[in-house]
Amino acid sequence: MTELSRGVRLGVDVGQVRVGVSRSDPHGVLATPLLTLARDQNPRSDAVPTDLVELAALVVEHEAVEVVVGLPVNLAGRHGPAAEHAKAYARQLADVIAPVPVTLTDERMSTVVASRRLAERGVRGKKQRAVVDQAAAVEILQSWLDAQRRRT
Repeated sequence: MTELSRGVRLGVDVGQVRVGVSRSDPHGVLATPLLTLARDQNPRSDAVPTDLVELAALVVEHEAVEVVVGLPVNLAGRHGPAAEHAKAYARQLADVIAPVPVTLTDERMSTVVASRRLAERGVRGKKQRAVVDQAAAVEILQSWLDAQRRRT
């Protein structure tokens, strides 16, 4: 049995407009919201998109040992356009933050669960839209951390 190596992990929920980011504690027990980045909608072809640059800076700032990116698999377990988009984003991110590894994890329903939890806490409307991406990133990272602990 192997234990999860010590170190902060970042969780990433990739959207078309925003990228939600969460982080774990160094022991890999708890994921917490970090921030939401705006997607660079018009990157120059010869430049790294600003959201990837900002994510790379967060990896350095938090001394992250791994980045976990949500893979939006559909309910039938297939990879649709959103999953292909997330995989392409993860590949670009991996190039930018190498040698820090990027891991894809099934994030089925993470935004739905995050929205429901926020609503249960009375966070609705514009306030919810402002933080739902971070909350989804927390769901993604927490599920991944829990799965890693179950394997040990």
